[in-house]
Amino acid sequence: MVGLTQTVMKIFRLLVAAAAVFSTVSAFAQAKIVLGRLGQTTASTRIYASPTSRSRIYYRAKPYEYLVLKPYNGEGWYKVMLQNGADGYVSAQKVTELPYQVTEKAPTTRNGRTTLGSRSGADVARYSMQFQGTPYKWGGNDVYNGIDCSGFVKKMFGTIGISLPRTAAEQGKVGLPIKRLEDLQAGDRLYFWSSKRNMIGHTGIYLGNGWFINASSGHGQVTTDYLGKPYWLHTLVAARR
Repeated sequence: MVGLTQTVMKIFRLLVAAAAVFSTVSAFAQAKIVLGRLGQTTASTRIYASPTSRSRIYYRAKPYEYLVLKPYNGEGWYKVMLQNGADGYVSAQKVTELPYQVTEKAPTTRNGRTTLGSRSGADVARYSMQFQGTPYKWGGNDVYNGIDCSGFVKKMFGTIGISLPRTAAEQGKVGLPIKRLEDLQAGDRLYFWSSKRNMIGHTGIYLGNGWFINASSGHGQVTTDYLGKPYWLHTLVAARR
């Protein structure tokens, strides 16, 4: 009986070890990153730019709409991930946290930096959000220390193997033209007219829901802006995919 017990224990240990190896291999082959917890609204609610109802409204969520809830220590609010990759805040009273994690495939890294490999414009849009706050620098090409608008767009699309011209005016002639605002998709490139230069003088990447990201000389950094503002609508002259 003792011998049988020992044999069973040996088999059990081998199975446990094999399961651990299989789990490790599977995790390596299908590496994922956790975006947050899954949540669902219990009623119509607003998503704000900061955890106060006095801040700007980013989005109006419908009842039973799913949200990605990010870690946040503030009381009475949840931090949520918006479609354009930005963070918003919603009242905890109108959201139920579900026992599920929201994940996506982890991007690869090269020399300690995140890369995208061969992926879509929507992936470029999400990827670009991590560079918010990078200083604006005329003629700059460094996504960490200083970059201008066309340099930023060129760098972002370079991560998926798309080589764009250096200037916004040149970039505006490349790619599939998008002629209607309602046809815009995340990852489309936007081009704006400069009356001072009498040519296309600014560019950004559309994020979705009316927002785009750009290296802004006015803000002095890479930031997001709302395309629905009169200034941007009046100067938008091209969109490319």
